[in-house]
Amino acid sequence: MPQFEKTLVWFRRDLRSFDHAALHHALTQSKQVYCAFIFDTAILEALPKADRRVEFIHASLLELASALRTLGGGLIVKHAWAETAIPELATELGIDAVFTNHDYEPQAITRDAQVAKALKAAGRSLHTFKDQVIFEKNEVLTLAEKPFSVFTPYKNAWLKKLHAESDAAVLHPYEIDAYADRFVALPESKCPIPSLADLSFEKTNLSDLNIPTGMQGGQDLLDDFADRMQRYDQTRDFPAVKGPSYLSVHLRFGTVSIRALVRRALDAMRSGTGGSGAAVWLSELIWRDFYFMILFQHPRVVTHAFKPDYDAIVWESGDHAQALFQAWCDGKTGYPLVDAAMLQLNQTGYMHNRLRMVTASFLIKDLGIDWRWGEHYFAEKLNDFDLSANNGGWQWASSSGCDAQPYFRIFNPITQSEKFDADGKFIRRYLPQLSKLSSKHIHAPWRVPAMELKMAGIELGNNYPEPLVQHDEARALTLQRYAVVKKVAEYVD
Repeated sequence: MPQFEKTLVWFRRDLRSFDHAALHHALTQSKQVYCAFIFDTAILEALPKADRRVEFIHASLLELASALRTLGGGLIVKHAWAETAIPELATELGIDAVFTNHDYEPQAITRDAQVAKALKAAGRSLHTFKDQVIFEKNEVLTLAEKPFSVFTPYKNAWLKKLHAESDAAVLHPYEIDAYADRFVALPESKCPIPSLADLSFEKTNLSDLNIPTGMQGGQDLLDDFADRMQRYDQTRDFPAVKGPSYLSVHLRFGTVSIRALVRRALDAMRSGTGGSGAAVWLSELIWRDFYFMILFQHPRVVTHAFKPDYDAIVWESGDHAQALFQAWCDGKTGYPLVDAAMLQLNQTGYMHNRLRMVTASFLIKDLGIDWRWGEHYFAEKLNDFDLSANNGGWQWASSSGCDAQPYFRIFNPITQSEKFDADGKFIRRYLPQLSKLSSKHIHAPWRVPAMELKMAGIELGNNYPEPLVQHDEARALTLQRYAVVKKVAEYVD
């Protein structure tokens, strides 16, 4: 017997009509179910007016609304402050309870608490559910009942828990269609979706980039990756090769189900069709859970180093630092792999994972810039920006995070280029002015003999910059900069 007469499902970062925890629970616990999405003013007002993520969400919502209408329901879409819009909509519709999925970001937790308070004051309730991760919060702990801070033991405990609880049960999809008769019909004419212009946003180059949106786009990418999964471990580090799944933006906005992805990896491993790649891809999905857990357990990482000692580091500052940072942002460091990666980010909103590590290491350990500057820039540019993973990645690169690389491990941007883009194919795609250089010389143009540079049409300092720093000198300065960490640790001990 349904517990509620009317409920409202609040979609956020879960833009799909299948295998959806909050939607399933609302349908099974109430007689009538409404669905809504809020373009939250608190989030939108901080974004540039041409933002691919907003366009991705908008396109995905059109598909979601259509899918919900096919099921017998519809989607109410508003542009407002979510913390007031949801309680107001609940009053307008005569809702008993609001159902939504967990969000682990500090600002979202605060927002949800405000919504719950407003609903409670009106005699209503907010119910939230785990959906975007496999295990969350305190579900995977050490034997001492403490949160993990190192990935490998966390992964082992994660896998042990999955198998102990039966992965078939943990990963079972939430049924929606069987309860479709409980949707409240909302014709398209009665719940129009605001246009990008209505939201004060401009169209981007999203469609030109052929980035698939919505549930169908996510499914198509997953099906495409299934044929490549067995080689994932061999191809994922090479930016000129089609190695990644390209599903990160779909995971970010929930147009795919994390349960479906983990099932696909496990099935490939068990059937033997996944080669060694499926296990590596599964590890990447577990990293995602790990970083969500870290953010939930240690919200201070949003502004501070996970390892407090690292906040003692003195970074470059003033106009010089601003100039170095701007050159990095613009892809004008003089290091081709770094520059090509930054241009890829600026032009497409995507950056290959290997290049995220290379560019982050370069900003922090070659230029001496505070990791938070780079983190904020990625947050503005990445289509798949997710606070937990972005923060985790940047703190890993700066050596200040949980299970981070040692501070003395400093990526050499030249050897990284020679190893992962040996033929310069990726570099040439984004730096065509270097296209005539040989594969041997394209990784460090300033080392190329003057005659060859001239024949290639390159004028250093004119159509391609001189290197901002010399890596060996920068490395020595970084080791001096990070020496304070060791000193602080010795003082504390």
